[in-house]
Amino acid sequence: MEALDLARWQFGITTVYHFLFVPITIGMSLLVAILHTAWVRTGKGAYLRATKFFGKLFLINFAMGVVTGIVQEFQFGMNWSSYSRFVGDIFGAPLAIEALLAFFLESTFLGLWVFGWDRLPRRLHLACIWLVAIGTMMSAYFILAANSFMQWPVGYKLAGGRAELTDFGAVLTNKVVLATFPHTIFGAWLSGGVVLLAVSAWHLARKRDVDVFRPTLKLGLWTTLIAFVLIFFSGDTLGKIMTETQPMKMAAAEALYETAQPAPFSLFTIGTLDGKTPLFQLEIPGALSYLATGSFDGRVEGINDLQAQYEKEFGPGDYRPYIPITYWGFRLMIGCGGLAALIALVLLWLTRRGRLPEPRWLWRVAAWSVVLPVLAHSFGWIFTDVQST
Repeated sequence: MEALDLARWQFGITTVYHFLFVPITIGMSLLVAILHTAWVRTGKGAYLRATKFFGKLFLINFAMGVVTGIVQEFQFGMNWSSYSRFVGDIFGAPLAIEALLAFFLESTFLGLWVFGWDRLPRRLHLACIWLVAIGTMMSAYFILAANSFMQWPVGYKLAGGRAELTDFGAVLTNKVVLATFPHTIFGAWLSGGVVLLAVSAWHLARKRDVDVFRPTLKLGLWTTLIAFVLIFFSGDTLGKIMTETQPMKMAAAEALYETAQPAPFSLFTIGTLDGKTPLFQLEIPGALSYLATGSFDGRVEGINDLQAQYEKEFGPGDYRPYIPITYWGFRLMIGCGGLAALIALVLLWLTRRGRLPEPRWLWRVAAWSVVLPVLAHSFGWIFTDVQST
């Protein structure tokens, strides 16, 4: 194995491991702030206990995210030193602002929230956790701005063999980040909702602190469902931006080798991993055309035509991503998120009017659903960055 392959594997593993904690941190910060607000407004002890309980889980997850993120920062320079030298002026700017502005904001007010119980006025203390939640979303925006530059470079010029920043506003308002940010945030809310759902289900299965975990279960269920609906609409927008900026990635997501009009979307395929020789496919006619163009009769460029176009424009080379990763990563991302929403919908129906279902297997399913958004985010992140040109 060559050094390049080792660097890719090391950085890929670090990135995916770090991103296990990021969406949960963003989602949990909002939900803990909501629970804290419910306590301040109602004065009910159950909300206070829920706030402190899930606040501890949030703190543990936040700390793990910080530790794994520091390792990732080092690898930018150690694994990709040439890349860092070439685009460091651009790529490093939003990362620096994320650290100096957003991270310092959330870490400062998180400290005030942790040590401010019974020391700060209630409403001031409540404002601290809301500022933490805002800070986590700001961090996400700046990180995604840096990542979106890799997907669609803007606001720069080439000079002296390096890329130099010419318009920082263009980097921050890149159309890719404007589409990616809401999709990522809604996914984080789904992660936070499922954590509340799973932890509450685990306790309710044992009839522990029902007055505390019944309302947190409801909050988790509604958050999961609302977030999934928002993900559906933001994903539709992101698909059209992806088709405009990275048509090869959209074609690879469907293993669409030949240009099609209209183009179907296959829910499931049996055949070769790269999708070249399908033996069986379950397809939705025109669905890929709608996702890519907004029309069920839209034209979607195929992998072979795009490969020929890029060779003519950029020179000889293989511009295709690894199709099995993009094809199955795209479907597993959607499938895991959809399954989490389905579990939430079923559980919401079964717990209506204060009911608590008796079958323990149902509570086990709810508790284990915590892995679904984690898998969905991992597959989505891999799909996004396995091919960024």
